[in-house]
Amino acid sequence: MTDTAQPTRSPWPALWALVIGFFMILVDSTIVSVAIPHIMAGLDAGINAVIWVTSAYLLAYAVPLLVTGRLGDRFGPRPVYLAGLALFTAASLACGLAPTIEVLIVARVVQGLGAALMTPQTMAVIMRTFAPNARGAAMGLWGGVAGVALLVGPLLGGALVDALGWEWIFFINVPVGVVGFVLVTRLVPRLPLHAHSFDWLGVVLSAAGMFLVVFGIQEGETYDWGTMPILGLDVPLVGVIVAGVVFLGAFVVWQARNRREPLVPLGIFRDRNFSLASIAIACVGFVVTAMAVPIFLYAQGVRGLTPTQSALLLIPTALGSGLLSPVASRFLQARDPRLFTAAGILGIGGAVAWYGLWVQQQVDVWLLLLPSALMGVSSAFVWGPLGIVATRSLDPQVAGAGSGVYNTVRQMGAVIGSAAIAAAMTWRIDAEVGPGAGEQVSGGAFAGTVPAQVAGPIAGALGQALLVPAAVAALGVVAALCFARPRIGAAPALAKDDAASTAVAAAD
Repeated sequence: MTDTAQPTRSPWPALWALVIGFFMILVDSTIVSVAIPHIMAGLDAGINAVIWVTSAYLLAYAVPLLVTGRLGDRFGPRPVYLAGLALFTAASLACGLAPTIEVLIVARVVQGLGAALMTPQTMAVIMRTFAPNARGAAMGLWGGVAGVALLVGPLLGGALVDALGWEWIFFINVPVGVVGFVLVTRLVPRLPLHAHSFDWLGVVLSAAGMFLVVFGIQEGETYDWGTMPILGLDVPLVGVIVAGVVFLGAFVVWQARNRREPLVPLGIFRDRNFSLASIAIACVGFVVTAMAVPIFLYAQGVRGLTPTQSALLLIPTALGSGLLSPVASRFLQARDPRLFTAAGILGIGGAVAWYGLWVQQQVDVWLLLLPSALMGVSSAFVWGPLGIVATRSLDPQVAGAGSGVYNTVRQMGAVIGSAAIAAAMTWRIDAEVGPGAGEQVSGGAFAGTVPAQVAGPIAGALGQALLVPAAVAALGVVAALCFARPRIGAAPALAKDDAASTAVAAAD
């Protein structure tokens, strides 16, 4: 039992402990991008297979998020987080030791499952331990970590690949995971439990739907949007995507009719800002994930930069996002965030379009630091502020469900972005270089610097592919502009048992 008569424990040490693991799992969403040519060469794999190293992780990360948020409510954020961290750390070791691309993909799936257990607990702890007027600073830290991690992953990856080899982008997680485990055990207190049942039919419908949609999008261009052999049958790829949409539709219908406890309580979408913030963060996840692959293929395959040199192009992004995110979130905690957040998403989309235009023109490679700087400044007004908008009015009793939904749509945006950019690159390379060229690239043309005679057309194709995520950012801008004017200070108070949990309690 918690002794509420004791001095209140600051929730900040617990949040910092959780953020270590959160940073690590988000870094792994993008760290593979910079190592793609080396993984292709080391494991004799094509680009489509290597894209699955990222997509498999993102998909395994996204699918369980709806239920892992509820697991935190039922069993407590700390034990669920620790279980995920242990699984993620062990899978990281397996990734580094993988002898084939197939083993690496399977190990990445396990990594994704561990990440799915961890992520909702971080946001749920913020909602349950920070008072409403202090959540802006906490979400600023959360948002800053999310923004920096997704963009600094390639920077760290480049240094590790050059110095030690691609395996070390995974080995580095092992000591970090051990440190994070110890800190969470010592610093994160018990939180009251909320009994929940689990909607297993909802889990199956959502998982099947998301997998089929992503699989169909990513493999569609490879098979010219025709048929592909699956279990001895020629299955149309468009039919696979349609089947996925049908499963997702059935999932929504089931959630509306489930009278016990649905996996997604649809009532949370009555909060207009939660719904719109979810759309906006999905668009941002799509854009940030999709932009990385063409940029690093261009920097290394066309311009001949090393992994470290290509990763240096993102230093302005990491600095801008990391330094400004906490300030921006605190500034917007007591203000109307609509125009600021819309401007941030517009800046992200503009930076990606800027990259796309300059990649096609093959400008001086260091000029790419300019769109990188725009990306960093813009990101500061997106990650944390969107989290504030999404959670400001949610009841803490549904903290796990709300966090799970919000993080699920963010990850689904990233998964679809990863699949869509693979299809877009193959399509544009075929158009610029010639029929079948995209398939040749998928077979390993980027394992080193591309021949000079095709460098220009391939650069053009990669630049054109970048315009796809830039266009998706426009939808996020519209969503942000449609936010309802917030009632500052109207967020619900902490539930009684959650407020008590902020007092000092004996560590488990």
